[in-house]
Amino acid sequence: MKAQFPVQSPSRLTLALGLVLAAWPLSSALAQTSEDAGAAKSDKSKLETVVITAERRTENIKDVPNAVSAISGEKLDVLNSSGQDVRFLSGRVPSLNIESSFGRAFPRFYIRGYGNTDFRLNASQPVSLIYDDVVQENPILKGFPVFDVKNVEVIAGPQGTLFGRNTPAGVVKFDSVKPGKKQEGYASFSYGTYGTSNLEGAFNLPLSGEWAARISAQVQHRDDWVKNQVPNAQTPATEGYDDRAVRIQALYEPSKTFSALFNVHNRELDGSPRMFRSSIIKPGSNELVAGFDPAKMYIDGKNEQRLHATGGSAKLKWVMGDLTLHSITAIETVQPFSRADVDGGYILRVIPSNFKLPPYDKEGEVFFPVETSDALRDHRQLTQELRLESNAAGPLRWQGGAYFFDERYTMESYDYTVAVPPLVSTRQTNKAWALFGSVNYEVTPELKLRAGLRYTNDKKTLATTGKVIDTAGTSAETDDNKVNWDVSGTYSLSRDTNLYARVATGFRAASIYPADGFGAQSKARPENVTSFELGIKSDFWQRRARLSANVFSYKVKDQQLTAVGSTSNTNTLLNASKATGQGFEINLDLLPTENLMLTLGASYNDTKIKDASLSDLRPGSGAIPIGTPDGQGRYSLYGNPLPNAPKWIANMTARYGVPLADGSEVFVYTDWAYRSKINFFLLPSVEFTGKSLLEGGVRVGYIWNNGKYEVAAFGRNITNKVVVNGAIAFNNLTGFINDPRTYGLQFKALF
Repeated sequence: MKAQFPVQSPSRLTLALGLVLAAWPLSSALAQTSEDAGAAKSDKSKLETVVITAERRTENIKDVPNAVSAISGEKLDVLNSSGQDVRFLSGRVPSLNIESSFGRAFPRFYIRGYGNTDFRLNASQPVSLIYDDVVQENPILKGFPVFDVKNVEVIAGPQGTLFGRNTPAGVVKFDSVKPGKKQEGYASFSYGTYGTSNLEGAFNLPLSGEWAARISAQVQHRDDWVKNQVPNAQTPATEGYDDRAVRIQALYEPSKTFSALFNVHNRELDGSPRMFRSSIIKPGSNELVAGFDPAKMYIDGKNEQRLHATGGSAKLKWVMGDLTLHSITAIETVQPFSRADVDGGYILRVIPSNFKLPPYDKEGEVFFPVETSDALRDHRQLTQELRLESNAAGPLRWQGGAYFFDERYTMESYDYTVAVPPLVSTRQTNKAWALFGSVNYEVTPELKLRAGLRYTNDKKTLATTGKVIDTAGTSAETDDNKVNWDVSGTYSLSRDTNLYARVATGFRAASIYPADGFGAQSKARPENVTSFELGIKSDFWQRRARLSANVFSYKVKDQQLTAVGSTSNTNTLLNASKATGQGFEINLDLLPTENLMLTLGASYNDTKIKDASLSDLRPGSGAIPIGTPDGQGRYSLYGNPLPNAPKWIANMTARYGVPLADGSEVFVYTDWAYRSKINFFLLPSVEFTGKSLLEGGVRVGYIWNNGKYEVAAFGRNITNKVVVNGAIAFNNLTGFINDPRTYGLQFKALF
């Protein structure tokens, strides 16, 4: 196979490649006076070395031949300061977008425009979330709160060799702070707009010479700040939550050759589903209707959401001379329940027979009522990984192992628009296993090569009972297997500058959509992706600057997509025979002075659906499709961008500190994230095109007693930019919005 980028838009890729290569001579020239990483760690005039585990080993981020972005330390604390869920990471690194139509419980991740809009509780996603080395497969598990976390890594896909589940688009990886042998901890409390409070803390406790423990917890609260304007409604107010999570870890190290890390965690959420608001989009535009007030709603149904999740893992490590054996055994369970007035209104309109919809723009107007609930019962995910790696000195290193996955659950759905709500129940099981291996070989001190291989077998069974549309049956099975591989190389232009190239493949097993009241059962074939990437990573300007930049191109065969809504009001799985993406990414960290720290990031993603056979009916909500229908009133999807795939993402942070005579410090920290417009669905329309969004935050604080105490005032979305960032395609221009401006105070203490 000849590695080449798709021919469309060659000028953009040529420009991107030029930017990457143009950065080399500058960084190479400035790097001549840089010093080793060990000195930089203790020197405040130099950037600290970033250490990651993107390829299951501890490495300098500069040496990993793959696009990886890392967030840690103060930056992670600042972004997470206002009580947001995991979606606070969206746009904070190049090519990452996160959205949800489920609220805090069900995030959907997109890397390089590649993701999945499916909102079912058995949806599979091409972005895998790994928390403390354990895959969180069910989309509800992916919403676990971010607290006492050492590092967040966003690893561009495909990652089909070393990670266990559904990684063709990439991996988002969280690593908690581990127990240590020193007694220490921290406590943080913040309070802000809408009665939002966030209490977080951790305590590290050495128990003996061989044992240590760490207890971490977070408690978040927000008042119901959106008030219902409908008299005597079932839900007088919503958008509040009580979200509590705890993690207990125990580390056992009886010798240098054996260690065991045990992890038990729990989450309890009592809150609100996503707030759907009918008729908030001005017909013929993507503007909010005149007089829209984020603090008001108009619904006649009931909104409630509860979630209980508990899990545990045991990570064992044996060092046997030149070999190390790792074993990771884990169990995860989650029981969510979410009930929502999905139509988002209370004024019932009659749908005209010719479907030429009047331009209704009064909040609360709907064409038909939709009030449903979804829940998981008897959920259980078991995983086991065995991995053997080499430690011997020399040019060759390798690792390999086996992975096992076993998940089962029952999905339950109710429709509350009838007097006796009918139950639809679906039982699904998913069993998979894989064998994997990778090798690293140092050809010369300058040239290093890597290659990986993985065989995966994946089986699903599904059976549905209840009141459903069963034209395609109510049961199904899948049985898929695939070999994936990757090859990469790194060439050192100097001690501080590396060029790399990577070719990789990825795989996601077949998916099944169960029959329900909104559509018949549907199935999507397995999808496969091949990706090409070329990049540069460099420390320069006497290690006061760090650059990573890349160009990439990928092609997905049989990409799994979800068609939602249209005039048939259905939710259907389908395959696009081909989809493509190409673009570039840049990360730049700068330390101009000891007191000023800057980070900049940007990405360009051009995605396209390349299947001339795919088409869809116009949305059933009055939206105006972009394009020309055929004789059957269907619109072609060929050439459309992938949904929720912004072409441009950019972010920046700036921190300026003013040291005082007594060793304390006053600082100002600001952060900004931008994404360009997006299409919410497969079929673009004027109304369902999300406007570009720029959100900024600011934090002003005072640190004293050698960094032991900190007090700060913060603001999020400080420009109060409010836009529609998601919609429902089968009702009257129903959408949901981003959080308006919030602000508050925070106090943190180390002990």
